[in-house]
Amino acid sequence: MEKKKYCIEVDGTIKYYEAGTTYQQIAEDVQGDYPHQIVLAFVDGYRLQELRKRVKKDCGIRFVTTADKIGHETYKRSLCFLMVKAVHDVGGHKNVDRVRIHFSVDKGYYCTVDGKVRVDQQFLDKVSDRMRELSREKAPIGKRSVHTDEAVELFHRHGMYDKEKLFMYRRVSKVNIYNINEFEDYYYGYMVPDAGCLKFFSFHLYDEGFVIQMPTQENPETVPAFEASPKLFQVMKESVAWGDLQEIDTVGALNDMITRSDMREVVLVQEAFQERKIGEIAAQIAKRPENKFVLIAGPSSSGKTTFSHRLSIQLRANGLKPHPIAVDNYFVDRAHTPKDADGNYNFECLEAIDIDKFNEDMGNLLAGNEVYLPIFNFRTGKRDYERLPKRLGKNDILVIEGIHCLNPKLTEMLNDENKFKIYISALTQINIDEHNRIPSTDGRLIRRLVRDARTRGSSAARTIGMWASVRRGEEENIFPYQEEADVMFNSSLLYELAVLKQHVEPLLFAVERESEEYLEAKRLLKFFDYFVGIGSEYVPTNSLLREFIGGGCFLV
Repeated sequence: MEKKKYCIEVDGTIKYYEAGTTYQQIAEDVQGDYPHQIVLAFVDGYRLQELRKRVKKDCGIRFVTTADKIGHETYKRSLCFLMVKAVHDVGGHKNVDRVRIHFSVDKGYYCTVDGKVRVDQQFLDKVSDRMRELSREKAPIGKRSVHTDEAVELFHRHGMYDKEKLFMYRRVSKVNIYNINEFEDYYYGYMVPDAGCLKFFSFHLYDEGFVIQMPTQENPETVPAFEASPKLFQVMKESVAWGDLQEIDTVGALNDMITRSDMREVVLVQEAFQERKIGEIAAQIAKRPENKFVLIAGPSSSGKTTFSHRLSIQLRANGLKPHPIAVDNYFVDRAHTPKDADGNYNFECLEAIDIDKFNEDMGNLLAGNEVYLPIFNFRTGKRDYERLPKRLGKNDILVIEGIHCLNPKLTEMLNDENKFKIYISALTQINIDEHNRIPSTDGRLIRRLVRDARTRGSSAARTIGMWASVRRGEEENIFPYQEEADVMFNSSLLYELAVLKQHVEPLLFAVERESEEYLEAKRLLKFFDYFVGIGSEYVPTNSLLREFIGGGCFLV
């Protein structure tokens, strides 16, 4: 009996396929029309499907490649699964206690292996060879759905205690388990259909572990050379150590703290740790009397404003008199502001700042002269000026905040000995589990969703829609200069996502299914299913988190 055939529209072309045909088979038919590897499929415009799924009705398909954001993340996630599988194959299951994927380093992830294995170049070469062998074999990445109780028991049996703890707090009835041959694991998000898709990666010994380097979304078939960022790495490593010390290294561990401990004390300990760090930075500045300019830069939603206030308080405690200055007040007149490729004003490029005027004013202040500082009028698009002049006294110090503050070109006319440069970012300290990261960009996006809704009335869809542009600006104007900093400060708090959950979920639920931002909103809602939420009553009024949820003692 002839199988039923379905009408499938692929990129505007009508094709007919038998019932039960996988999306992967259809993808293979059209792969030649795509410049990059197909990894997922959009079905009927809004349903994202893995390629292992089968055709069940007439539909339209738009394929997703490794050059798309979702496809790129799918590639990286699948590559991590293959890497963990290969580590167990090479080291032996009995010798590998756990593989930890910690955080981003350059274009890859920093990982460590606990157990009776020595991670050296020979070991990494064997892991790489095993991954390429599985890739050549096109080893299938299977998927099965099991009851949550069964998954908890399975994770316990395999010694995956972080995942066991994670799913003890999940209210869903089913869990998707992925496998390569006999090796099973849980991953948050979609996977490629087989290891044959995973050809591009490299390994690099680094510190106490290694980095698995991956292609970028812009060049998905090229693995870039590894470039270390030692200062940023040390801050991230210290953050991981702090989470381990507090026994809050994963979401399951945080949920345990929320349900079984005094959260008031947990919150206060995290806040005290940050205050100590801010105090140490202020003490460093105070020991260098030649420093007259404290330059603070960091990506969106890092908490720069609140950090500046708290640092100023600590500077006062060290006998200094800080004065805040926002680089945004040195915007060129609106008529002279550069425009981007879409014809919109580009306020994030360096050319939007009157560098000459900024350096002239800072130089005059350093020389002891009186200076009338500008205040940019965003309504008129021009600069006004303060009514009273400013002059630096012996103990006066300028605390300057702006996205370009670490770019040497902004302060090129000022002597380096007069500058103290700080890089601040919200570098996520906990992960979902040992193999599933929480990207720092997700943490910052969630912060911004909450803040923009509260202070600007922005919908979640609007903020999500702007995020790609914000990220491009950070990549161009902030991240290349982060290693220029004298110190780095991590503004992320171990408990913050449990608090932000209550604020951001209603915003995400409001995103319309038909909107382009719906898929991202849905992903974030699924992400928050892992968390036990807590209220904000224990969050101190001077907390960096108050910059986003409100109720702080600073006017931010």
